[in-house]
Amino acid sequence: MSGTVKAYVGLGSNLGDREQTIRRAAQYLQQQAGVLSLRLSSLSRWPALGDSEQAEYLNAAAEVVTTLSCRQLFDLLRQTETQFGRHRNRRWEPRTLDLDLLLYDTLVLEEPDLVVPHSQMHLRSFVLKGLIELNSDLVCPRLHRPLRVLAQRLNGGNFALDPGRLQLVSIGGLIGVGKSTLAERLAGVLSAHLLKEEYDKNPFLEKVYYGQSHLALDSELFFLGSSASQLRKDGKLRQGAAVSDYVFFKALIYARQWLDSDALSQYMQVYESVANQVHTPVLVIFLEDTVSNCLERIRRRNRPYEQGIDASFLEAQRNGYEEILARWTACPVIRLNAAECVHPEQILPLAKEISYYLAGEKLWKS
Repeated sequence: MSGTVKAYVGLGSNLGDREQTIRRAAQYLQQQAGVLSLRLSSLSRWPALGDSEQAEYLNAAAEVVTTLSCRQLFDLLRQTETQFGRHRNRRWEPRTLDLDLLLYDTLVLEEPDLVVPHSQMHLRSFVLKGLIELNSDLVCPRLHRPLRVLAQRLNGGNFALDPGRLQLVSIGGLIGVGKSTLAERLAGVLSAHLLKEEYDKNPFLEKVYYGQSHLALDSELFFLGSSASQLRKDGKLRQGAAVSDYVFFKALIYARQWLDSDALSQYMQVYESVANQVHTPVLVIFLEDTVSNCLERIRRRNRPYEQGIDASFLEAQRNGYEEILARWTACPVIRLNAAECVHPEQILPLAKEISYYLAGEKLWKS
């Protein structure tokens, strides 16, 4: 690129006089050749990412109008860090000043020492907050999503890619929304293990749907045990990628729908004993559609015991999901309309986007 460019920089500090350091660094940058103007966002406090023992960070973003090339601006940021006492010894160490080149116009660049847009900015609320304040219309050139949408996926959380974890993508949504079909397609493209809810092995499920409510606890405990077995931290799946056609917490939604207070109390004792023993997803996909469309799919797939499901049952499910997702901070959540994954050709770009939420090499097949 040549001429005048608008770039965005992240600033952070958790050592010394943090606010003074950030403001002085912004002034210093503005005085350098090739920097025409600099606009700083408000400052906000955030826990240190990756090390809870560290002091909290003060973070901001800056909009920089510059004639410098991307490489020249990156080098200037590194030189400025050194000028303000930054030493690079280990990852996640405390920092007098941290400067990250987040965006350089619409450039997408991947070099050994320079990746633009910043490779994990979509996982960081403390980054996106400042960027959106400076320009609410910004779009990520790599993910092709508005930053507002990327921020909503985080629900105020901050995350780091961790290749040591199972890269579990869990799909949630109403009965009949298409979770299993999407899971099968994504697992194929991502070369991931496929984990499916074992509804066809549950000996109590049909009887419960047909009115034998005294078996509801047995049915829900079967599903809980089956899911826990698939997702055990000490099980076969410990690393690599996996896609499940359910989110583990959905067990709570169904239990509250089917069980009376006494049975629910018994169920919760078991749930709480196993919940900490299963893998937490690195990404949840919440697949959305209208209740009427879900009911139509239920009718078409023609499982006899499901034909009594009505709109009120699905609305209660939706409310259950929304209640949990409203306070969910364990991982990002992508809300996806079912119409965005109907056709096979829609899966590759979706898998490519999902891959940026997974650690390790890009898994999608080009």
